Amino acid sequence: MAADALTVLIAEDSPADRLLLSTIVHRQGHRVLTAANGQEAVEVFVRERPQLVLMDALMPVVDGFEAARQIKRLAGEALVPIIFLTSLRESEALARCLEAGGDDFLAKPYNQVILAAKINAMDRLRRLHATVLQQRDLIARHHEYLLHEQRVAKAVFDKVAHSGCLNEARNIRYLQSPYALFNGDLLLAAYTPSGDMHLLLGDFTGHGLPAAVGAMPLAEVFYGMTAKGYGLAQTLREMNAKLKRILPVDMFCCATLLCLSTQRRVVEVWNGGMPDGYIQEVVTGKYTPLVSRHLPLGVLSAEAFDERTEVWPMGVGNRVFLLSDGVLDTVDGDDRLFGVERLQQVFAANRAPERLFEEIEQALAGFRGEVRDDVSMVEISLRPDPPTCSPGILYTDSGQSCPLDWSVSFEFRAETLKRHNPLPHMLQLLLEIHGLRGQSGALYTVMAELYANALEHGVLGLDSRLKRDAQGFASYYRQRNERLMQLKSGYIRVHMDVVPTVAGGCLTLRIEDSGQGFDVAQVLAQPLEVDRLSGRGLNLVRHLASDVRWSDGGRSVRVEFSWAVQA
Repeated sequence: MAADALTVLIAEDSPADRLLLSTIVHRQGHRVLTAANGQEAVEVFVRERPQLVLMDALMPVVDGFEAARQIKRLAGEALVPIIFLTSLRESEALARCLEAGGDDFLAKPYNQVILAAKINAMDRLRRLHATVLQQRDLIARHHEYLLHEQRVAKAVFDKVAHSGCLNEARNIRYLQSPYALFNGDLLLAAYTPSGDMHLLLGDFTGHGLPAAVGAMPLAEVFYGMTAKGYGLAQTLREMNAKLKRILPVDMFCCATLLCLSTQRRVVEVWNGGMPDGYIQEVVTGKYTPLVSRHLPLGVLSAEAFDERTEVWPMGVGNRVFLLSDGVLDTVDGDDRLFGVERLQQVFAANRAPERLFEEIEQALAGFRGEVRDDVSMVEISLRPDPPTCSPGILYTDSGQSCPLDWSVSFEFRAETLKRHNPLPHMLQLLLEIHGLRGQSGALYTVMAELYANALEHGVLGLDSRLKRDAQGFASYYRQRNERLMQLKSGYIRVHMDVVPTVAGGCLTLRIEDSGQGFDVAQVLAQPLEVDRLSGRGLNLVRHLASDVRWSDGGRSVRVEFSWAVQA
């Protein structure tokens, strides 16, 4: 028997023809099975599973047409070629053979050369079909393996990316619709130690897993630096440097990063390559665009990167709306983009600010567009109440004793003041004291307000009265940046003294600056107007610290924090 011998079933009701065919097929090196009618043919197929069938069309009990249909059904996905043996000549009869599941037909009387050729052709077709099925199954198993790996990676990614306050904060609403299993858009939100909120909406080049590769280190930098109290500028520089180092040259991350401060009633924004965001003023209905003024993260070197931000006043109830370009690039059945114009039409038609987010969702759904990219939208509003979730300062506590009797002094001069925010470093030093950890938010807020007051009003000589309206507000921060970059002299001194007490301990914090000072009594005597854009910081410090005293004409301030030993 040949090495490529087949098992061939011959279903023929004529004993003479059955014997003739059996002899021919056997001489060609194949194993032969026989059946006298269609019913026997089906039974033999079930029992022996032949690889090819020679089927007479007209047979008693069950004809060849019905037998062919049953055999094809029993074969399932496997290809078992059926060659009909027929003396029929009409086209309709031959077509019926093929419709019943036949793959070819052989006319009587039989030509053994043609029969051998047809058997070989059907065998090649059968082997090709088997190879296709095998490759399909391999691809399916490989695909399932990749999906499993992606599901595991996505579970880890989601825990890292959503470890902030995104799902707990009452002032955030968002929509994310990934184009693939992994979302190329990244949405992060977390509180700073002082209770401000940092939020990042990013859009990596591409889709799926490759686009999400940079999200893990980006989230790590965002959450770590936010929790330690770093500002947007330092966080942006670190994120850009990390992405520039680890991403291939054709990948980057467009991003909008903002800081929303309920205490200072401002929003600070950096937009690098994202579509315009918008500030919605609920009282006037005005929309202020947050325009992209920078290249995306991961494009420029650390030396060329521009971390300058814009600061805007925020009234209670005002909203910031951000979106990825997947919203604008959604297309309808006629391949028309949803676009900026339709988005602005939704803004113009909005009469209830609290419904803007839903109206944009409805407009996208009504557009009935095809999604070609990851779609992300987020709305963040300024609420009058403090955050509902803890800033979550990160530290390790092995139960070891902490330093309780020490002091340290710093002097930060012009070059440091221009480029560095020392507050996170000093805060981490203070959080080594167990008793201060519970006051981390208040402690950081007080330090931040006093440091900002010493820098802006002391060293830089800025007048806070500029911030009495939105135009003056913008002018104030423009002058701040200009004077800071031109700074040649000046200093801020910080002295921290920690002493144990009978009840627990006491921190004395003293901050001095090289400025002209100010009339402390006059500033503190001013009534605190709800909508005023300046003058809130000093009253906030007095509220949070146990004791606050100014001296040296307002150039020096001393505050105290006390804590009790935990029983």
